[in-house]
Amino acid sequence: MSIEIGPLPKHITEWFAINARDLPWRRTRDPYAIWISEIMLQQTQVKTVIPYWERWMRELPNIQSLAATDEQRVLKLWEGLGYYTRACNLQKAARLICENHSATFPNDFEQILELPGIGRYTAGAIASIAFNQPKPILDGNVVRVLTRQFAIEGDPKSPLIQQQLWDLSTRLVTSADCPSSLNQGLMELGATICTPRDPLCHSCPIQRSCAAFKTNQVTAFPQIPVRKKPRQRKFIAYILRSGDRFLVRKRSETVVNGNLWEFPNIEILRGQKTLPAFK
Repeated sequence: MSIEIGPLPKHITEWFAINARDLPWRRTRDPYAIWISEIMLQQTQVKTVIPYWERWMRELPNIQSLAATDEQRVLKLWEGLGYYTRACNLQKAARLICENHSATFPNDFEQILELPGIGRYTAGAIASIAFNQPKPILDGNVVRVLTRQFAIEGDPKSPLIQQQLWDLSTRLVTSADCPSSLNQGLMELGATICTPRDPLCHSCPIQRSCAAFKTNQVTAFPQIPVRKKPRQRKFIAYILRSGDRFLVRKRSETVVNGNLWEFPNIEILRGQKTLPAFK
């Protein structure tokens, strides 16, 4: 049975027009600025990103400056945000844009998607927000809004449910008068109203049509499986000093926090009773 979206696009865009937070990257349609914000916002809270984004835009205000600067400067500007591969991919993409698109951020969705570090969600966000193109998005906030609104059962990361959610997101954005406002409204709803815990249903502009709200099961969606407990690992770091100089080494590009500098270290394996030799 087909899911009816009804007047949802209208209700979401009208709500967003009045309730959107005043975020610095929302004061521009510059695709470069929006791209930087979207990458920084991946797995990072808005309040944390704001000062990083503002400093980045002062130091590297355009694609050319990002492409031309030293990698260590890029990593320094990113320091504290984590997931440093994001910063490295930004610079790789900037250099490709300079080479292939005359330093102009492409407005073609497929060309955006080809850039390093950009997946389907990020490409859709940039295309819709910067260029007002009717391209769908699907991040954690949007998944939460859609699974609750339509009471979609099952693991939202499974291929079947993922496709259903992408289809719904596509129908919503293609039915909206302003794709930019629709997509930003969906994200804003998930971030400020339709939150994981203690959602503010009384303030939700689409409460009346929310299937989960009608059955008092809002917090039952999305049906995310319980995560496995993270595996603990232990390392010993060696701090070697000669006068005012310290020995550091650069991490491999292929590992977590690749290309960053660290003190030499060795992993202690479970059950190991003697310290490994330092090489």
